[in-house]
Amino acid sequence: MTLRLGDIAPDFEADTTEGRIRFHDWLGTSWGVLFSHPKNYTPVCTTELGYTARLKGEFDKRNVKAIGLSVDKLEDHHGWSKDIEQTQGVALNFPLIADADKKVANLYDMIHPNASDTFTVRSVFVIDHNKKIRLQLTYPASTGRNFDEILRVIDSLQLTDKYKVATPVNWKQGEDVIIVPAVNNEDAKKLFPAGWKELKPYLRIVPQPK
Repeated sequence: MTLRLGDIAPDFEADTTEGRIRFHDWLGTSWGVLFSHPKNYTPVCTTELGYTARLKGEFDKRNVKAIGLSVDKLEDHHGWSKDIEQTQGVALNFPLIADADKKVANLYDMIHPNASDTFTVRSVFVIDHNKKIRLQLTYPASTGRNFDEILRVIDSLQLTDKYKVATPVNWKQGEDVIIVPAVNNEDAKKLFPAGWKELKPYLRIVPQPK
């Protein structure tokens, strides 16, 4: 299955380190970050999961749930969790899917045969509260992901869902944004009564709405 932005994220049942879940029910009304790691007891994955656990407060502020996946068995997840806490200084606080039969990995096209026909690549899916896929990222096994960038994109998505704006290159929370071209100047005056800086008719800069 080819998954595209805007598609409904496929539902599934799976065993995790926090019990058996049905994915859509587990998400509830939250956003989700579903991410795969190639294999347990590997160095890059260990650092990624530790950092994700450290971001729990940031995810909570954004109503986001994180969930990891590998094609290892559940008992391996539990054993590896102890290593993560020991080496990264933080205990896992989100579930890891045990996908030994590769059912979920295949559902989300996480196994790329030309990279490895056995292990998943480093896939990331950001899923909104309507269960729609809003972001997809794919990293090679040798490169750890930038989870601060994932948070940045979630901030942009949640902001632009609420207001008629887009976020420019390298934007961070609190910085200026762009009025979307679909909003004409008459409507923009109502939406942004304090005005804007017009660099071009299609490039109108305003402070981030609160």
